[in-house]
Amino acid sequence: MLADFLFQFRDEFFGFNVFRYITVRAALAAITALILSMFIGPIIIRLLKKHQIGEEIRHDGPKEHQAKRGTPTMGGLIILGSVIVSVLLWAKLMNFYIQLIFLATIWMGLVGFLDDYLKVIKKFKKGLIGRYKLVGQISLSLIIGSAIYFNPAFQEFGLNDITSVPFFKNLEIDFGILYIPLVIFVITGTSNAVNLTDGLDGLAAGLIAIAMLAFAGISYVTGNVKFSDYLNIIYLPGSGELTVYCLAIVGAAMGFLWYNTYPAEVFMGDTGSLALGSTLGTVAVLIKKEILLVLIGGMFVAETLSVIIQTSYFKYTRKKYGEGKRIFRMAPLHHHFELKGWPEPKVVVRFWIIGILLALLSLTTFKVR
Repeated sequence: MLADFLFQFRDEFFGFNVFRYITVRAALAAITALILSMFIGPIIIRLLKKHQIGEEIRHDGPKEHQAKRGTPTMGGLIILGSVIVSVLLWAKLMNFYIQLIFLATIWMGLVGFLDDYLKVIKKFKKGLIGRYKLVGQISLSLIIGSAIYFNPAFQEFGLNDITSVPFFKNLEIDFGILYIPLVIFVITGTSNAVNLTDGLDGLAAGLIAIAMLAFAGISYVTGNVKFSDYLNIIYLPGSGELTVYCLAIVGAAMGFLWYNTYPAEVFMGDTGSLALGSTLGTVAVLIKKEILLVLIGGMFVAETLSVIIQTSYFKYTRKKYGEGKRIFRMAPLHHHFELKGWPEPKVVVRFWIIGILLALLSLTTFKVR
């Protein structure tokens, strides 16, 4: 919005011509979101403390976490507020990709907010009932999947129902009408995966920043006809604008980490984790990199699998032997390493390092083809 306004005066002020470039606007979006999140962070934290909106810690979790009881939650408002303002200022709001990913962020942000509200303020132990949360996730995914599948621009080039395969040149999988269920699976799964990962100070925010930074680069080359042709990847006109959005999230997440790193002054809550997870899944869907998301978001996948494996094995052994057994000391995976004696900051930083390695590995897939 601001970028478009200033760009109109490029003839009077030649310097305003820079706002035509995605790289400039993306950098400004990241800086704006970073500054905003650091500025509004203390304000929101004070408001959360004033209204006694504090985190409830699970009794069966690591004992060290009991000291975190009462820490302000719903801090995802810091990230969402910073991203929204930054995107409104620097992104092209009429862009199809921006509209869909903006919808994903706001939609699941509201679902997460309702979950936190019921859990923390209304004192409903489980917050928003799981099936209602799932309805929100599936409804959003259905809208996004349908918007892509039935979009004439995608249909014209046969891009409405395919996804690209990493490590292979010019190889795509055509899902046909099953593409919409795939979108539902990706967005819903990613939203829940980030939510499960948000259990240690700074863990989810750091991993989101890493993943979004990787997707910012991928979005840029996907929307550039020359770069996409050179790398033999799908060219999607207009998708480069997602670079602005991704870097806005990176900036907001980095600013949030100022208050969320150990010992955390605020938690993002479901308000942040569900919104960021759905946004991550949506950007992968929009640029046809659903499979690559498994690699870029590998730590989120590992956290989710640890819960699935733990739960399934416990139920199986309880049914077969009369007593449930566990593979991990506790799930999700980060709690397993905590109970092995790793300090919380060590777990977080090591997960970040793995996340960085996976992001770098994912970028190599564009030349190892």
